[in-house]
Amino acid sequence: MNKKFAWLALTAAAAGAQAADWSDTALTYRQGSAFAEPFNTKDISKNILGLTHASGYKYGSNFFNVDLLMSDSKDPASAGSSTGAQEVYAVYRNTVDLSKVTGNAYKFGIVRGVGVTGGFDFNSKADAGYNSKKRMLVVGPTLMLDVPGFLNISLLELFESNSPYSTYSHSGVGRYTYKSHPMIGLSWGIPFQVASVPLSFEGYANFIAAKGKNEFGADTAAETNIDMQVMYDLSGTKTFKVGLQYQHWKNKFGNNASGPAGSGAFAKTPMVRAEYHF
Repeated sequence: MNKKFAWLALTAAAAGAQAADWSDTALTYRQGSAFAEPFNTKDISKNILGLTHASGYKYGSNFFNVDLLMSDSKDPASAGSSTGAQEVYAVYRNTVDLSKVTGNAYKFGIVRGVGVTGGFDFNSKADAGYNSKKRMLVVGPTLMLDVPGFLNISLLELFESNSPYSTYSHSGVGRYTYKSHPMIGLSWGIPFQVASVPLSFEGYANFIAAKGKNEFGADTAAETNIDMQVMYDLSGTKTFKVGLQYQHWKNKFGNNASGPAGSGAFAKTPMVRAEYHF
C-alpha cells in the first residue's frame, strides 16, 4: 500500500492522541438473525460485542470502533465445522477541522465547518470460505452540517487490500491490492423526542464505487451500506441506551448480488441494540 497514505494514517492517529476536550466511550451489544454473507444463501444469526470511542480535541475529532462478530453454525468457522465463524472488525477515523487549525471560518449555507478525514479499516475473520484479512486506508474532505447533534458528509478515497485463504480448497492468495476507489460516506447522530421520550437517530451510510477486479479476476460491484438505529435513553443520563437497528448492505464487500455471490451479498438485517456509556 502507498507509503504516503500509511504516513497520513499515522499522522492522523498521532493527532488524535492529544488530550481530549470531550469524549464518549461505550460498550455495545447487538443481535440479529438475518445476517448474510456472500456465496451463502442461509440467514445467519450473529451476536456482536463492540467498543466505541468518540472524542474531540483541539484540532478536530476522533472515532474508533472495534466489533467482535460471532456467527452461528450457518456461517461455519471451517469446512465441516459446527462452530460459527468469528470476526474482528476495527474502524478508526480522525477528522481535522480546518477552522480550528487556521482560525478562519469555513461556513456556507447549511455547512458549519470543513475538515480533512483520514483513517483505516482492519478485519480478521476465521470462517470456512474466505478468511478475510482486510486492510484499508482512507483519506478525503469532510463537510460538517449545522444540524442538532451532527451530520458529516465525506468524500474519501479508499486504498484496500486483502489476503484470503479458503479452508475448503486449502488455497490462499497473497496480499492483493484493489484499484483505489471513492466512497461518499455519511455519519450522523441526531437527537429528537416523541411525546417527551428522549430518542436519537444514529448511523452511517456508505456509497462505495467498484474497486476493479477482485483477487480472482472477477469484476467487483458498487456497494451500498446503510446502517441506522433509533435509540432510547433508558437511563435519562445517556448512560444506558436501547433500541432497534437495521442494516441494508447491497453487493457486500463488492460482490455482485446478481452474480455468483447470490442473495448472500445483499444483507437486510434487523437487530436489537444496547449500549452502556462511560
